[in-house]
Amino acid sequence: MELITVYILSVIFTATLVRSTFGFGESLIAVPLLLFVIPVETAVPLSVLISVFIAAIVVAQDRKQIHFESAKWLILFGILGIPLGLVLLFYGNETLIKIGLAFLIILYASYSLFSKKVLKLEKDHKIWLFVCGFLSGILGGAYGLNGPPLVVYGNLRHWTAKRFRATLQAYFLPASIVAMCGYAYKGLWNTTVTYYFFISIPVIIPAIFLGRYLNHQLKEGHFLKYIYMGLICVGILLLSNAIL
Repeated sequence: MELITVYILSVIFTATLVRSTFGFGESLIAVPLLLFVIPVETAVPLSVLISVFIAAIVVAQDRKQIHFESAKWLILFGILGIPLGLVLLFYGNETLIKIGLAFLIILYASYSLFSKKVLKLEKDHKIWLFVCGFLSGILGGAYGLNGPPLVVYGNLRHWTAKRFRATLQAYFLPASIVAMCGYAYKGLWNTTVTYYFFISIPVIIPAIFLGRYLNHQLKEGHFLKYIYMGLICVGILLLSNAIL
C-alpha cells in the first residue's frame, strides 16, 4: 500500500472517530489534513460522502435519541443555504470567510466555556433554527463544514451527549446527500472521490462503532465543556488552515 494511501486512511479514521464520538468535527480534521496530498476539489466531496455514510449508520443505530422536530427545521433551513455555499466554493474568497468563521467560533466557545450565564433555550426557537440551519447549509455546501452552527444550536438546547450526536446525524444525512448532488452536478463527484471512499470503508466502520462506545461513556455534566473546548480547537485549526 502506498504511503499516501496509508496517510489518507489514517486521517479518515481519526476524523470519523471524532465525528462518531462528538457528533461533528470530521471535516475540520479531514479536509485540512487531506489537502496536503489531494486537491480541495477532491477533499471536500470525499469528506461529505463519508459524512453521508457515517450519518446513515448512526441514524440507524440511535434513531430513538433523535430530536426530530429540531432536525426537521435545521434540515429545511440548511438545504436553503447549500446553493449559496456552492456559489462560495466556486467564486468566494475562501481565506476571508474561514478567518471570519474561525474568530466567531473561538469567541462563542470561549464565552460559553467561561461565562457563568450561558443562553439556554427551553424549547425550539425558529429564529435560532433558521440562523444555525442556514449557516450550516452555506458552510456545508462551500467547505463541508456543516458542524459549527449546529453545535451552537445543540449547546443552546443543552442536549445530552447521546441526543446531541444522534440529532446532528439526522441533519447531516439529508443535507450531505443534497450537497453531494450539487458536487455531482458540477462534476466534483468523480471516480477519484469514489475510489478513495471505497478504500476507506474498512477504517470508517470500526471508527464509527468505537466512537459510539466513547460517546456513551461521556458524563453529561462534562459533555458541554468538551464540546466548547473542541470548538476552540476547531476554530484554531480553521484559522491556521486559512492563513498558512
